[in-house]
Amino acid sequence: MKESAKNNSYGNESISSLKGADRVRKRPAVIFGSDGLEGCEHAVFEILSNSIDEAREGHGSIITVTRYTDKSIEVEDFGRGCPVDWNPVEKRYNWELVFCELYAGGKYNNISGDNYEFSLGLNGLGSCATQYSSEYMDVTVWRDGFKYDLHFEKGEIVGELRKEEFKGRRTGSLIRWRPDLAVFTDINVPAEYFKDTMKRQAVVNAGVTFRFRDQQQNGSFETTDFLYENGIVDYVTEFCDETALSQPAFIETVRTGRDREDKPEYKVKLSAAFCFSKTVSLIEYYHNSSWLEHGGAPEKAARSAFVSAVDAYLKKNNKYQKNESRVTFQDIQDCLILVTNCFSTQTSYENQTKKAITNKFIQEAMTDFLRSQLEIYFIEHGSEAEKIADQILLNKRSRETAEKTRLNIKKKLTGTIDIANRVQKFVDCRSRDVSRREIYIVEGDSALGACKLSRDAEFQAIIPVRGKILNCLKADYDKIFKSEIITDLMKVLGCGVEVRTRHTKDMSTFDLSSLRWSKVIICTDADVDGYQIRTLILTMLYRLVPTLINEGLVYIAESPLFEIISKGKTYFAYTEKEKADILAELPDKKPTINRSKGLGENDPEMMWLTTMNPETRRLIRVMPEDAERTAEIFDLLLGDNLTGRKDHISENGYKYLDLADIS
Repeated sequence: MKESAKNNSYGNESISSLKGADRVRKRPAVIFGSDGLEGCEHAVFEILSNSIDEAREGHGSIITVTRYTDKSIEVEDFGRGCPVDWNPVEKRYNWELVFCELYAGGKYNNISGDNYEFSLGLNGLGSCATQYSSEYMDVTVWRDGFKYDLHFEKGEIVGELRKEEFKGRRTGSLIRWRPDLAVFTDINVPAEYFKDTMKRQAVVNAGVTFRFRDQQQNGSFETTDFLYENGIVDYVTEFCDETALSQPAFIETVRTGRDREDKPEYKVKLSAAFCFSKTVSLIEYYHNSSWLEHGGAPEKAARSAFVSAVDAYLKKNNKYQKNESRVTFQDIQDCLILVTNCFSTQTSYENQTKKAITNKFIQEAMTDFLRSQLEIYFIEHGSEAEKIADQILLNKRSRETAEKTRLNIKKKLTGTIDIANRVQKFVDCRSRDVSRREIYIVEGDSALGACKLSRDAEFQAIIPVRGKILNCLKADYDKIFKSEIITDLMKVLGCGVEVRTRHTKDMSTFDLSSLRWSKVIICTDADVDGYQIRTLILTMLYRLVPTLINEGLVYIAESPLFEIISKGKTYFAYTEKEKADILAELPDKKPTINRSKGLGENDPEMMWLTTMNPETRRLIRVMPEDAERTAEIFDLLLGDNLTGRKDHISENGYKYLDLADIS
């Protein structure tokens, strides 16, 4: 039977347009970049931007943002106050233009210097779009000796403009609104967003206090102030510790130009603060107070200028080795702290969210400015320039060495386990179902033999560690991957490695989905040597494949310490306390107690019962709750901090004397 035809008529009457508040409420992502939490956060920034523009023009030095528990938001400034009264030119009230008309505002004539020279808000969209997307919005304005009040709900004015005489001296605007859940999927803007945004704005608006008030559940307010008297210089100084290679430098200039010959000329004010450090790397670009998360023109300018200036210095001072390749921006970035803060009377943002700019003239002017200033800086700061150059070359050579190592690792670890590429003494299982497969890492050939006889060959595989494994916390990567034991283990795991250092960000070959096992089980003797081998294996996994630990895929198989035989029955105790508890419950007052032998000396039935049978074995999941603390302990006990280790032993060693193997 033929399906009924759908009504697919498409004629002149099919074209429609969104009107009024629906232009934002039904398509919020067009203005805010998202209809989720990110879009809601951008709406906050749109209102905050107007207050910032006022403060930058010298009207008010405090901006207060309040986050209420009912998810409403309030922004208060002490600027001139938003004009909301009758506009004789437009023949309309200004509140209609500002809060109910897209593409209406007072910042279109900034090239001629009218009202706002360098403005964060340019398009006349923010206040109106935020009002349209709100459940409600209350606006209070003080200016010209009057106090004005407006109330909106879901994009529409409720009542009319209320105007009363005000005899106080204050001016400014106070706007409170609650984003509408009918527009955004999430309106619970976190306190961290406010703090991060207001700190960034304090950095690039020197001398302006940004006050954040966060309402608590009991109704009180937690207040945080952000103020940088000297702007980006103070911010960069925060990161200059004892490892800094140079002191913060500040440079600025003003240029005029145009993006194309037939385009109008505009002004750009360029400024930057920078220093170099052995341990800290930070690069942030700001334009007209907006943080350029995606960079754009300033990022391209900085990359070009820094590489050009540093390369010229290295060549001039014969720092390169023969036939050595040129430095890259990554080598410079690893030791660079740079914050740029630029303003222009005309700005081309990629979109309304203002996370990147595309002005051709700004890129050209900034490239030339940074390059020339860096050349002067290297001449005037000779000793610092030497240290900076040495660090950049160290970064470069470390990166190149790491890249070579990465390629070697890839060659070693990407081979498949077959007859032609057999891992020595690896005993595989039959199942190819990863959700069932288990790999036992055991110590030595004797343990391999015992486990091989006791395992379930369907899903349990075994690989022995031959000899004492390398301490992976002390060794460098070249030495680690020359160890056949380690590369064999990594091949058997199948997931590659994670290498996390400043100079090897792209070195990782790790892919969790390629892991061949559901459980990685470390199985060693219950003695001092066994514990040491267990720790070294765990350290290796922690350094090379930490995700396996974080995902709870690494286990330790507990071996019993005691075998207790009483009236034909055998009991196993894994601790002294368990032994005491078992003995207390036995009617036989003279049981046979044997200290457990090494794994290789156990008979297959005992091995299956205590170590390999999923029903009766004991596995300890290695799941560090605090990764940083775990790293500290590993580094203290197995790293290069000899003094710290001695102090730790002297303070705590007495607690473990009865366990020490001292003869």
